[in-house]
Amino acid sequence: MHSVEGKVVIITGSGKGVGRGMAHHLGKGGARVVVAEWKPDLMQHTCDELAELGVEHLGVVCDIQQQDQINAMVSSTVERFGHVDALVNNAQTFRPLASIADVSEDDVDVFYRSGVKGTLWAMQAVYPHMRDQQWGRIVNFASSMGITGGRGFAAYNASKEAVRALTRTAAREWAPDGVVVNAIAPAAATHHGAAGQQSEGYRIFIENCPMGRQGDPELDIGPLAWFLCSDACRYVTGHTFMADGGAFMWA
Repeated sequence: MHSVEGKVVIITGSGKGVGRGMAHHLGKGGARVVVAEWKPDLMQHTCDELAELGVEHLGVVCDIQQQDQINAMVSSTVERFGHVDALVNNAQTFRPLASIADVSEDDVDVFYRSGVKGTLWAMQAVYPHMRDQQWGRIVNFASSMGITGGRGFAAYNASKEAVRALTRTAAREWAPDGVVVNAIAPAAATHHGAAGQQSEGYRIFIENCPMGRQGDPELDIGPLAWFLCSDACRYVTGHTFMADGGAFMWA
């Protein structure tokens, strides 16, 4: 009863990393996956992988900083599959770390446009379809950095907390329409290899994570996305789920 079989799920930024992992996991569960990615080569790579797995899918080049491209992506989804059941707002553009004294206007604008506006625009684009069918699942992406105020991440933190605010507000406003809205704050390996594991941030995370490892995009984040895209979460909305091996605990 908690299957995603046949569900049409849009995943932004699914050309690599966590987005790709969720696409694989949900696709293997029978979901029809829309690979929304701004880099055509990455989009095609994930689509090729899904094709090899026998997953019904649609690849759409989409820059989430452009509202018209988001609207076109959702329109293409509905044209292909007839409806949309779930939206996973995973994509966000990044900028180099900067202390709060040195954060530039460009830093703020890039994070705000890709993280906050991109998330809002995608939510607005799918909402009428979900409202009309009285069933929908929206999964946004937050970060423990925003909650704890991680050093060097001021603009990023502000955008992620704004995304959580949108999540809670949409959860309240859209619950009567059968639309459930939640967020995931993941700690997952988006790039494998020695280089990423030599960073100071990686060392600090591992030292403070009870499970002593980063999450796997498909096996650790994918199942949580599955839960939040299914009927299993029908009575859960407006929450942020910390998928980080216990690195950040709250009550």
